[in-house]
Amino acid sequence: MLSRLRRFASISGLALMMGLSPTAHAWPDKPVTLIVPWAAGGSTDILARVLSEQLGKRLGQPFVVENRPGASGNIGSNVVARAKPDGYTLLIGSMSTHTMNQALYSSMPFDGVKDFTPIAKLALVTNTMVINPSVPAKTVGEFIDYVKKNPNAIAYASAGPGSTNHLSAAMFEKAIGVELLHVPYKGGSPAVVDTVSNQTQLLFTAGTQSLPFIREGKLTLLGVTEENRAPTLPDVPTVGETLPGYELTVWYGAFGPAGMPEDVVQLLNTEINKALKDPDVVSRMEGMAVQVVESTPESFAADLERDAAKYDALVRELGIRIE
Repeated sequence: MLSRLRRFASISGLALMMGLSPTAHAWPDKPVTLIVPWAAGGSTDILARVLSEQLGKRLGQPFVVENRPGASGNIGSNVVARAKPDGYTLLIGSMSTHTMNQALYSSMPFDGVKDFTPIAKLALVTNTMVINPSVPAKTVGEFIDYVKKNPNAIAYASAGPGSTNHLSAAMFEKAIGVELLHVPYKGGSPAVVDTVSNQTQLLFTAGTQSLPFIREGKLTLLGVTEENRAPTLPDVPTVGETLPGYELTVWYGAFGPAGMPEDVVQLLNTEINKALKDPDVVSRMEGMAVQVVESTPESFAADLERDAAKYDALVRELGIRIE
């Protein structure tokens, strides 16, 4: 018995000298759950499943994707916020749940910054501004001229109040000084369908949803909402090139509950960055207008805090609320 205790003490001491916890070498020793707070089939879900396959191969345990949609991502995110911080319940989330919802909802079950451990920023999503081809405009400038002459002719769709679609359009309204009709839907797919069918005329949405219809000529692409032009669409101008200061960047990230072991966080970050460099992963994401990125937990944490302050102020300024 004494020899066993001495052996354990020796191993523990060595682990501590290496900056690891005594059990870190064993992680993961069982399946890991990746919570996606959105429905299956969307770009977040696709990215999570690509990652789960890669991480399972690299770390020797299954990474199982579990979709927990509802309340603009709050339901699934809260599952992770309340989970044991041992690295076995993780979140593949987006900027909306962690930087916008705090201002959108009068009551939140979690704090998007304080209740999570940032592990890695995963990707940037090309957010497109599209219109129905019946609208006689080919550029953002031409569309603004048309809207100002025909303000009652334009309705914009969104995936629901407080969604990034809604925020993008509300920012656009403010920038051009014209109020448009907002038609909220229960998800991005019906918003796209009704813009294609001309029930609504304007939509800001991820390229994963708009590009197939753009290629078929069923939607007209006017611009992207990021600060810089998208690498996958280099000839498409940003909205900010016409409206200086306009910018909205949508990102995806990997999180754990607050208080995760540092060694597990660093291991996950390293393996996620390696997985995202895989040529097949890069190619698949680019085909969906998603740009994978490399980050450290520290740089992601800094981005998270900056964007939380930015979008909290913006949402409150625009007066958007969800009760």
